[in-house]
Amino acid sequence: MAARIYVIAGELSGDAHGAGLLAALKALRPELEIAGVGGPEMAAVAGGGVRDWVEDAAVVGLWEVAKHYQWFRQRFDQMLAEVKARRPDVLLLIDYPGFNLRFARALRRECPQTRQVYYISPQVWAWNRRRIPQMARLLDQMLCLFPFEQALFETAGLRTTCVGHPLVDELQVQRINGVVRDARLVGLFPGSREREVARLFPVMLETAKYLLAGDADLRFEAPAASPKLAVQMHALAGQAQLGGQLNITTGASHSLMQRACCGVIASGTATLEAAYFGLPYCLTYKVAWPTYLVGRMLVRLKHIGLVNILAGEEVVEEFIQADAEAQPIGTALRRLLQDADYRGALQARLAQTAAKLGPAGTHQRAARAVAAWLPPA
Repeated sequence: MAARIYVIAGELSGDAHGAGLLAALKALRPELEIAGVGGPEMAAVAGGGVRDWVEDAAVVGLWEVAKHYQWFRQRFDQMLAEVKARRPDVLLLIDYPGFNLRFARALRRECPQTRQVYYISPQVWAWNRRRIPQMARLLDQMLCLFPFEQALFETAGLRTTCVGHPLVDELQVQRINGVVRDARLVGLFPGSREREVARLFPVMLETAKYLLAGDADLRFEAPAASPKLAVQMHALAGQAQLGGQLNITTGASHSLMQRACCGVIASGTATLEAAYFGLPYCLTYKVAWPTYLVGRMLVRLKHIGLVNILAGEEVVEEFIQADAEAQPIGTALRRLLQDADYRGALQARLAQTAAKLGPAGTHQRAARAVAAWLPPA
């Protein structure tokens, strides 16, 4: 009987990372049967065994999740029934902690013989370190991305391997040789989730209008993470009436990060991508106010940006919640546009921080760790 895994990823970033891991895993074990849920990239690699659900599953915030509770409950029960029927050798959980840790608990109770490996450790060091001992009881192995995470999990008795950050593998092939940054082009990166776009893209559009009031020759480009989000962004852009000075693309975010002079980016993985490509930027984020207030009580970090957390200091400016407005963001972008020395200093700090992501080969290291739990071929 072929070895079997069941995999769960709930966001586009997890889909990209999961696809790289699954491809490396299939190279090690071509006979492997893969089932589960993820996004389009994982579905393509798995050959039909993985369902694409990320556009509906990528919900952020306590209030937003609560509104969609019944939908998530139905998906949860359906997937648990699938795993119980398939009895996979390994459950591979990729990021997405709100759903995945609950699923891990349910499966440990229902199928204790299935090994559970978590890839891309939840950022419990930021919001709830008390969950680490609970995770140690549920999981068989943690595959973390940052060196400082390893000691936190190992201290709790959880077998942990630091595999480095998969972005290094995924982004090195996206580099454009000989590209020159356009001094008049500003990138707008509103995130990969529908609700992020709804909250943040209007602010970014107002920021563009603020900048254009002082420099009518500027141009703006905004990459949509999917065709569905492109439709949403075009509708919002139509209301802002920016005309030909705004170009909305589907995908192409990595290209824009290498062509633009500067940008404003929604907090998340894209901020690490921008650091890797050396794009000077500022960070912004908004969530529902109940989610924000609860988060302020739980999170014990000075910054929310991954680059700032990784650096241990403020490298890029953050405009969060009430500060996420056109004028302060526009002022920060104007400085990046006009001050070449400041822009260059920021690029140097971004390069230093990106170097902490580790060497290439993350997918292969992670795949070997997962394969070690599979029965012999």
